[in-house]
Amino acid sequence: MTGFARAAGTDNVCAWTWETKSVNGKGLDVRVRLPRGYDALETQVRERVAKRFKRGNISLNLELTWINPQITLQVNKDVLGQVVRAAEVVQSTMPSVQAPCVDGILALRGVLEHVEVQLDADDLKTVEKTVLQGLECMLDSLSEARNAEGQRLDKVLQTQLADIETLSQQAATLAVMQPEIIRQRLAKQVQALIQDVEETINPERLAQEAALLMIKADVREELDRLEAHIAAAHSLMAKGEPVGRRLDFLCQEFNREVNTLCSKSADTELTKIGLELKSIIEQFREQVQNIE
Repeated sequence: MTGFARAAGTDNVCAWTWETKSVNGKGLDVRVRLPRGYDALETQVRERVAKRFKRGNISLNLELTWINPQITLQVNKDVLGQVVRAAEVVQSTMPSVQAPCVDGILALRGVLEHVEVQLDADDLKTVEKTVLQGLECMLDSLSEARNAEGQRLDKVLQTQLADIETLSQQAATLAVMQPEIIRQRLAKQVQALIQDVEETINPERLAQEAALLMIKADVREELDRLEAHIAAAHSLMAKGEPVGRRLDFLCQEFNREVNTLCSKSADTELTKIGLELKSIIEQFREQVQNIE
C-alpha cells in the first residue's frame, strides 16, 4: 500500500502541483491539504480517492501559483481607526505636536494591505476542473506504484504460502503416526508403574485409555481446516480485487489451527513443524499488512 506520486500542470490562470504519498493502514484514511479558499474541493477529492483505494493512509497536498496575480491596495479600517484615535489622544495631551499627515498615516504598517483579487465564478470553475483532472492523473500514478509493489509482494506471499502448505503436508504425515506413538508411550508408562506391583492392568481398560488419549491428540481436523484455509488464500490472491482484510482474517485462522496442533502434539517432530508453521504464518501475516 506504499507509494508516491506527483502531477503538475499549468493554464492561463495558474500553475498547480499535486503530491501524494501512501503508507500502510488497516483501513482507508485520507488526509487532504488544500489552498485557502478551495476547501469545497475536499469532498470531491475524498470521493475520488475512495473509489480507487480501499486501504492505506493517503495524504494529498495541492499547491497553486497564480501566473498573473491581480493585487490591489486596501485600507484596513480597523487599524486606521486605532491610529486616528491614538493621534487624537496625543494631540489632546500635547497640543504643540503637529497633527499627522495622510502620507504618514498610510505609511504605517498595517494601514494599507495588499489584497489578491479573487477570481470570478467562471474562472474559479475552470481552475477547479483543471485541478481535478490533475488529481486523476496523480491517482493513476499512485495506483501504478501500489500495483507494482503488490506484484512484488505477491511473489513473496506465494512462496510463504507454499512453505505453509509443505509444512502442513509434513505434519499430516507425522499425524498418522501419532496413535502408535501414544500407544507405545502409554505402555511404557504403565509398565513402569506396575513393575513392582503384583497386580496387572486389564488389557481392555488399557486399550480404552489409549483410545481416549488418541482421540484427544487427533490433529486431523486441524490439518483439514488448515488445508482449507490454504486453498482459500490461494483463491483470494488470484482475484483482481482488494483482499488484504480477508487475508488478514485468514492469518488469524491459520494461527488458531496451528496453536491447537502444537497443544495436541504427542511427538517432538510434529511440535517442531508446528513451531515452524507459526513462524512462517507470522511472516505471511506481516506481509499481508502491506497489501490492499
